[in-house]
Amino acid sequence: MRVLTLAIVLSGSCLAQVSAGHSPIIRFEDIGKRAGVAVPHISSPEKSYIIESMSGGLGFIDCDNDGKLDIVTVNGSNVDRYRRGGDLMVTLYRQEADGRFINVTQAAGLSTKGWGMGIAVADFDNDGRQDLYVTGYGHNVLYRNLGNCKFEDVTEKAGLRAGGFSVGAAWGDYDRDGNVDLFVARYVRIDINTLPTVGSDHHPCSVMAVRVQCGPKGLPGETNLLFHNRGDGTFEEVSQKARVSEAGGAYSMQPIWFDYNNDGWPDLFVANDVGANFLYRNKGDGTFEDVSLISGSALDEAGRERGSMGVDAADFDHDGQLDLFVTTFGSQPDALYRNRGAAGFTDVESSAHLALPTYPYVGWGTAFFDVDNDGWSDILVANGYVYPQVESIPRAGHYLEPIQLFRNQHDGTFEDVSAASGVGGLPLRSRRGAAFGDINNDGKIDVLILNVDDPPTLLINRSRNTNHAVIFSLVGSKSNRSGIGARVTVTAGDLKQFNEVRRIQLSIAERSSSAFWSR
Repeated sequence: MRVLTLAIVLSGSCLAQVSAGHSPIIRFEDIGKRAGVAVPHISSPEKSYIIESMSGGLGFIDCDNDGKLDIVTVNGSNVDRYRRGGDLMVTLYRQEADGRFINVTQAAGLSTKGWGMGIAVADFDNDGRQDLYVTGYGHNVLYRNLGNCKFEDVTEKAGLRAGGFSVGAAWGDYDRDGNVDLFVARYVRIDINTLPTVGSDHHPCSVMAVRVQCGPKGLPGETNLLFHNRGDGTFEEVSQKARVSEAGGAYSMQPIWFDYNNDGWPDLFVANDVGANFLYRNKGDGTFEDVSLISGSALDEAGRERGSMGVDAADFDHDGQLDLFVTTFGSQPDALYRNRGAAGFTDVESSAHLALPTYPYVGWGTAFFDVDNDGWSDILVANGYVYPQVESIPRAGHYLEPIQLFRNQHDGTFEDVSAASGVGGLPLRSRRGAAFGDINNDGKIDVLILNVDDPPTLLINRSRNTNHAVIFSLVGSKSNRSGIGARVTVTAGDLKQFNEVRRIQLSIAERSSSAFWSR
């Protein structure tokens, strides 16, 4: 089968440009509390163990097919609570007619307990309803959507329990058979009953005499998993067969499917903490080739490993190639990898004016998205340190950190508009996941962010400009029903844009939108 490609030309009244002297006003408003998104994330105050720092996924899902985005967030847990049985892994909020959100978790049947880490949304069985995969420590869970926001746990039947310390996951039809497959990124190998003690002799976990959590270095890495969708409601684990299995394991965080070489086959990028990132080229025969190092996307420009966290892909410079943005740990700039086609990826965050503002912070959830509908991809980053003890370490940073928003200047550079947009003035938090979608169907992308130990932040885009937007809802017939992997190209005047339909999860970041925005 062929991957669906859709090309649209917009003209006439669909075109609008911002004239000189009339710059768009970019503004966000946090309505989470009054909208009813009120369940706080669960963790421990001390973050004594690395597992207590990692949870934080969320996403958008239209669970009742009413055309309005609903919200799902992971609840987290801590070591003591998990040993007593754990917590409900997610909370589901259904959007009502008045724009408020109602907690329908119990009525929805989302009753599985454990330790939730991240979320991935896709219609895995092509029945027209969006299903939900939740990653976690110990076990993952697949919820099949029965309609009207009712779900059943089909994890065991599907063969997707996985186990281990699962963090990020991404749906993509890598063999183009019409059924979406699932890649699960796993982090470290730890036993909840024999966790390394903070500052112990075996794992001397301290920074400048301040005792902190252990890991990931010093702990064994974990292997990743690729599940092939058989099309009958079950999956087969094929990571070794497909050649995306790392025998020694890795500290993997977030995967993303994207066609980086424009050959019509979805390739796979995996952001890894304190290690080289992975880029697997899809060979079109059910297997992949590891091109991580030769592609230029594995390390920084000096050949050093980064602490990679979240990732997204888009053609930020309109050269016809999908580029990568990767958030990183503190004292490292977030990475912008420009795709130069056959020449590979080039590290350009410094020349793009992104290195200095992102260097101090620990970045997690992120995405390219067009904040002002001018046809150019902007970037938002949710930041937050991993353990509160950092406050006692000189010049190491702060546990609570700001949100950052960077506007594309159309010349390969970005402008920090965090303060002007209002996101930079929000209360500081230790944040993790970020989801992007049009909550109120007004043609502007809104943002949902998870705050560790607190309720989420729901940012409504109140920006004002004279630009237009168009939303595509793709329905596959020969391809998978959700059109995941499909590419939409829009030509508006002299500006040509394209992007791909994706479903990516995170404990880091989740993008759950089949929308494409143009001016």
